[in-house]
Amino acid sequence: MNAPNSKIFFGKKLKGRGTATNPPNRFLSTITVPEELEPTPEDDNPTLKTDLLPDDTHSILSRNDSPDIPFEYSINPYRGCEHGCVYCYARPYHEYLGFSSGLDFETKIMVKHDAPQLLEKELQKKSWVPQVVAMSGVTDPYQPVERKLEVTRNCLKVLARHKNPVVFITKNHLVTRDIDILSDMAKDNLVKVNLSITSLDVHTQRVMEPRASTPEQRLNAIEKLSQAGIPVGVMTAPVIPAINDFEIPQILKEASMRGAKWAGYVLVRLAYKLKELFENWLETFFPDRKEKVIHRLQEMRGGKLYDPKFGSRMRGEGVLAQEIENLFKMGCKTAGLNREMIPLRTDLFVRDADQMSLF
Repeated sequence: MNAPNSKIFFGKKLKGRGTATNPPNRFLSTITVPEELEPTPEDDNPTLKTDLLPDDTHSILSRNDSPDIPFEYSINPYRGCEHGCVYCYARPYHEYLGFSSGLDFETKIMVKHDAPQLLEKELQKKSWVPQVVAMSGVTDPYQPVERKLEVTRNCLKVLARHKNPVVFITKNHLVTRDIDILSDMAKDNLVKVNLSITSLDVHTQRVMEPRASTPEQRLNAIEKLSQAGIPVGVMTAPVIPAINDFEIPQILKEASMRGAKWAGYVLVRLAYKLKELFENWLETFFPDRKEKVIHRLQEMRGGKLYDPKFGSRMRGEGVLAQEIENLFKMGCKTAGLNREMIPLRTDLFVRDADQMSLF
């Protein structure tokens, strides 16, 4: 069915999903709502299946020109993410594909099946300058479907063969599946892995990221990667005031005890329809803290819920933003994190790598 310019909301919760809304695409006048989304009298908390759609893009390396991001190129094997994090800054990108940033983002996943082949072609080009590539700059490269499709793993094989350095960030324990490749790359200082841990409380984590690995699984991933000689860090991101900011020191401590060597953080970013999704989420799961969260974010964003300015968009501004930064820095110092940052190597790059065992 089509609903012109209106918010779609069927009940407060959908099993295994980060949001129960599908707000209109800001580029379109209507939005299509799947019939199976409507709850029946027998089931007021329905599930919604995930659709995997082919992404026929002819490019694989996305270029970044933001001064806030420490890399120029990234690889995104998937667009959309089944982890369902309601706050995900990548949700609005789904609107460029004709979808909603709500349920569509976590149920309609675009898959770049030929990403490894496209990457191979890019690295073979004489114009390619060896440099660190991020995987993934937008959505999680180890989201649930990766277990079956192995698009990320095959991209990693290409990078390893060419000895091109790569950095990862993920919320999924599945990254440990690829320890065989990652450990070999680590011997040449060609890889770094970051585990994102937003909360150590299972309930909080589950409503924030319904299909991501549990906090203990992520800590276990840090430990397994570290034991395999793979440099690993932790991202306490995003920080949401009055929801998980107070957990920063303990997250850093636990991650350090498991082998993490560095840490970072980002304040939650709520561009476009994320504001609506986020406020609905707060009303559903944290109604007692909703106003406090909103007011604190506005205080750090110049009276708004989002400020896109480079430099401040990742951390916010003002007294509260400084308090969070101080809490993070003190937590790192106590946990022994960020003491030494060794850059990845680019001088080992091999352009004409053997392709016989590619896939």
